[in-house]
Amino acid sequence: MTAFRKMFPSIMVIMTLLVINSDKACAADPDMLQDICPADLTSTVKVNGYPCKNTSSTDDFTSRVLSMPGVVANVVGIMITRANVQTVPGLNTLGVSMSRVDFLPGGELLVGFITTDNDLFSKVIKQGEVFVSPRGLVHFQKNVGRGPAATIVAFNSQLPGVQVISITLFQSSPPVPNDILAQTFRTTPEQIALLRKNFV
Repeated sequence: MTAFRKMFPSIMVIMTLLVINSDKACAADPDMLQDICPADLTSTVKVNGYPCKNTSSTDDFTSRVLSMPGVVANVVGIMITRANVQTVPGLNTLGVSMSRVDFLPGGELLVGFITTDNDLFSKVIKQGEVFVSPRGLVHFQKNVGRGPAATIVAFNSQLPGVQVISITLFQSSPPVPNDILAQTFRTTPEQIALLRKNFV
């Protein structure tokens, strides 16, 4: 007991320091170091993001990139136009971006996402409606109406990627082995080989 009494002040100091600094372990990305940092897209310096330009103008913070419909000319039936740090340099260090997604004619969108418990949340949305797909979950959208449709999508990344599941699985380089895909889809390697032909 006397040993504990001698150690008690030290234990209290350590506990106090842990409480004071506990928020550091849960912290998110740090705040920006300056008000603006338009990306220098020509720099060869490699950092997480882009280095700042030496001089900035209003043009770094404005863009019409989302104002025009994209031309849909692919088998997926969508055209994604990005307003990210590469098209709007003023987004650098802000951790946000947007995209316009144009769909083959239809006018109404069937949208949805699937949780990690395999629960489907889905709805047909019309002009002016909002649908939120939580970050990182498998999600989809398809134009099911009679006219053209477009969405504006917001991301919490200045340069987000897009990954289409079927293309990812069947067009990777090197390819995912047929026996792995057969096991995943509960079919045969021969059936997977037939499916893969659609992605060549």
